[in-house]
Amino acid sequence: MFSHLWGVRLAVIVAAAASLGACRTFSPDGGMDMVAAVAGTGLNKDVVQIRSAEDEAAARARVARLLHRPLGADAAVQIALLNNLGLQAAYNRLGIAEALAVKASRPPSLSFAFSDVSTPVELDIERQIIGSLLNLLTMPARTRIASDQFAAAELRAAEETLRLAAETRRAYLRAVAARQIVAALGEAKHNAEAAAELAGQLKQTGGANKLDEARRQVFAAEIDAKLVGARQQATAARERLTRLMGLWQSDLDAYLPSALPALPGSTRSVKAIEQDALNARVDVRMARLEMEAMAKSYGLTRKTHFLNVLDAAGISKMQKDRGEKRAEGGGYELVLEVPLFDFGKANVREAEQRYLEAANRLGQLGVNAASEAREAYGAYRATYAVARKYEVDVLPLHQTIGVETELQYNAMQVDAFVLLETAREQSRAKVAGIEAKRNFWLASTDLSVAMLGGKIAEPDAVIAASGGGTNAE
Repeated sequence: MFSHLWGVRLAVIVAAAASLGACRTFSPDGGMDMVAAVAGTGLNKDVVQIRSAEDEAAARARVARLLHRPLGADAAVQIALLNNLGLQAAYNRLGIAEALAVKASRPPSLSFAFSDVSTPVELDIERQIIGSLLNLLTMPARTRIASDQFAAAELRAAEETLRLAAETRRAYLRAVAARQIVAALGEAKHNAEAAAELAGQLKQTGGANKLDEARRQVFAAEIDAKLVGARQQATAARERLTRLMGLWQSDLDAYLPSALPALPGSTRSVKAIEQDALNARVDVRMARLEMEAMAKSYGLTRKTHFLNVLDAAGISKMQKDRGEKRAEGGGYELVLEVPLFDFGKANVREAEQRYLEAANRLGQLGVNAASEAREAYGAYRATYAVARKYEVDVLPLHQTIGVETELQYNAMQVDAFVLLETAREQSRAKVAGIEAKRNFWLASTDLSVAMLGGKIAEPDAVIAASGGGTNAE
């Protein structure tokens, strides 16, 4: 019997030693290679996981270099990727996933149990070496599952990187557009105040009546009210950009440009956009990996659902009387737990349904990805057409109308009311033109997101697609 004991011990030790060769070690990059590849290929940006004071100092130094006048959208995105603490927290979660993967690849620890039992006649000392044979047998499968889960965690970190980059670019575009709208309304307010002052002077000399004066004054008041709202929106947009860039306190007005970038000469030509989105989107790749891990987990459950716990215990006993050895023996015992109610069927059904859930979720995600790519490209083309129409036709025509109306007013061919309405419409067209250009650049960002992954839809997506805006109305 004693030889059986050491046979079991030897089997456990040999199995554990054999499994050590498959142990996973921590990667030098901590799983950041995948994130860096996605950021480099899709965004042309650098990412870093800050692990030391030196890393933090290097990131701060680069942020300081990027904060220059004017601050471009690419520089704002890069600052966010280096400086946003929420993104660093996502990278910490990636490190946790790697630690769990390494832990899963390690053989189960042996546990040693000692029990002393005293009786009036003798003292029994029982020594047990307990090792989970089930954990050893299923360790390769569990290691593969943990590796798949770590790969999915890498993709989740990459998706979080893309999401932050997209949100920062959107916030940047809104902040610059809001600043440009404030400038346009400020110019309109200055002209309205000058016109109201002139109307007051003309009224005193009899050159203008009370109706003309009231019309000019209400125009100035309306512009002033719009300017107050625009300034508040500009402040909110600037603060959101500040948060995403990870800045504590910074007057971004000193770094933001005064106007949005010019429209490109033509739109991008996207071929096979649906397939490109399915192949490149991080969320689709992540769901595919999660489903593969679920499939392996399902197979493991089917093999072992009837054996919940299978422990082998090697036992040796010595009986002692007054400290003297009287007898010696040995043996082993197997502990097998069998479910008494569902016989494991519930576990199999749960795993099966979880797998089917993952498969259906992946299929729906593929449908959504293809549709979102088409929708984003349609919005991209439409907003470009609207912005181009304002730039080429609407704004130049309003400029011509303004000049001609002023000439006719000076020649006393039209009254002050016509001149006032012309100025009002010209002011609205300027703001609408700025919003149309902003909506195009937002749609361009959404198209990139739809192709790479991240947060796709936003509450104002419909506004962006239609080319409208609150300030333009």
